[in-house]
Amino acid sequence: MAFDAGMLAATLSEIRKKALGARIEKVYQPERDEIILQMRSLEGGKRLLINAGSNNPRIGFTSIPKENPQNPPMFCMLLRKYLQGAKLVEVSQADFDRIAFLKFETRDEMGFECTRVLVAELMGKYSNLLFCDGDMKIISALKTADFSLDSVRQLLAGGAYSLPSSGGKVSPISVSEEALDAIFAAAPEGLEISKIIMKSFSGVSPAVAREISFAATGRTDTALGDALYGSLKKEFMSVFARIREENFSPAVVLDGDTPVEYSFIPLSQYGSFEVRSYESAGEMLDEFFESRDRQCRVRQRAADILRLLTNAETRIRKKLDLQRGELLDCEKGEEYKKFGDLITANIYRLSRGDRFAELCDYESMDEEGNFATLRIELDTRLTPAANAQRYYKRYNKTKTAKTELTRQIALGEAELEYIYTVFESLTKAETPTDLSEIREELYRAGYASRMKGYDEQSKKKTHNFAYMQFVTEDGMTVLCGKNNAQNDHITHRVAEKRDYWFHAKNTAGSHAILVTEGKEPTDKDFTTAAEIAALYSKAEGQNIAVDYTLAKNIKKPTGAKPGFVIYHTNYTAYVSPDPKKIASLRKK
Repeated sequence: MAFDAGMLAATLSEIRKKALGARIEKVYQPERDEIILQMRSLEGGKRLLINAGSNNPRIGFTSIPKENPQNPPMFCMLLRKYLQGAKLVEVSQADFDRIAFLKFETRDEMGFECTRVLVAELMGKYSNLLFCDGDMKIISALKTADFSLDSVRQLLAGGAYSLPSSGGKVSPISVSEEALDAIFAAAPEGLEISKIIMKSFSGVSPAVAREISFAATGRTDTALGDALYGSLKKEFMSVFARIREENFSPAVVLDGDTPVEYSFIPLSQYGSFEVRSYESAGEMLDEFFESRDRQCRVRQRAADILRLLTNAETRIRKKLDLQRGELLDCEKGEEYKKFGDLITANIYRLSRGDRFAELCDYESMDEEGNFATLRIELDTRLTPAANAQRYYKRYNKTKTAKTELTRQIALGEAELEYIYTVFESLTKAETPTDLSEIREELYRAGYASRMKGYDEQSKKKTHNFAYMQFVTEDGMTVLCGKNNAQNDHITHRVAEKRDYWFHAKNTAGSHAILVTEGKEPTDKDFTTAAEIAALYSKAEGQNIAVDYTLAKNIKKPTGAKPGFVIYHTNYTAYVSPDPKKIASLRKK
């Protein structure tokens, strides 16, 4: 899986066709390594995404909404200064490498016409984004590199931009047939075809190299052989002729609903897996990276929350194990009472200084049918009466401890359930705001005095919760919280008395509100709302139980944790949610 030079050629071809001559209206930097250029052309508005991260570098049009930080980074401010109002006049690629040049016409600080160039190097962990003037002098870079990082190529403001070394590899779109013959003739006979292609030619991903081998031989791991060379040469030239002719067919390989690979050509090497083709390269990249990017970003940004929750869970579990062990020990309380009773009944037979008392246990029989003899340990320093009182005190202590431990265990289990609800909230977090709400919730709940990303002033600000909204097939709105704060808000602030409240039964999950607006919901409305509540919960599988009732029946106990409610009048529905169907109902 890689954004190779062929895929870059496909996206640049699409940019040339749809955005050449477009003007830059706005510049955003939603992530540290990601830029979005809002353009306006004759075809309308376009949003060009350039991701220079190490995980998923790419360039292409996008329709996925992104949340922008309140304070734009310096690189974003610089691009706004120089590019806002600029016209895109040229889009090119560095031979057949993963480097794109976007040339803009704009005006400098004095009002004179000038040229600016945005260079996107999309090379895995070496990805970068550089902003240069018309003479390719670096104005700024997303990631700078001085002599301590690279002794050959420095990327610093004021320096001249230079291309990275090709490593001696040949461009596959400009190679002649004679040169191709020479490369394959010089390759070791037993080496796999795909490895020869990747080793000899620049900008070719493993998937495309394997596809050439598969198309020529029917296998992806075929070794080079004279008998195969004719068909291999034909397939090789055919693939890269498509790039020269800009004849692209972007496609994604799906394992069920999970995307596993993509390319600028259909991939047939995956056998029974579904291959889905797209007319637009940008649309295909959106489809492939939407959930992947979100999960990656959430994992990075939520590392501190995850660590805090994991530590809290470990602490609570350890405490509960100790308390349950102590509760088991409290079962000896009745035994202590028996010892006290027997000592009191036989006090005339005992005296100070006795180490043990062997007394008749009238509650149990031995094998011969006689009363059993019980050996009771005594404190030699105490009188028999004091020894009896000592056992009675132990008995009373276990009674008190049993009551308190039972209460503490219930509190610990409730706290553990709350931690699980926050874990579940993390899986549904989509934006930095969602994570900020979780941090604030944990802060208010007393789990951290200060957390990364938590804004102390946020308590004083009016907060707009970005909860999920869906529209049923019959036109009713369903609200769904992504964390406990949003759950509380939609349940106790947004929902009207005649709206319906849904929640997966006996498990952590989101609150869902079916907004009726005084109308009577249909069976489809109820089913859809129940499916949404089931999907956004910890429950898995089919026939998930979902409780629902009127919102007026939902109460929040005083001092309860965020998201915790009680209800006594409800119905239960059993549903099997379809993620694709529910995703199609969600408002963007």
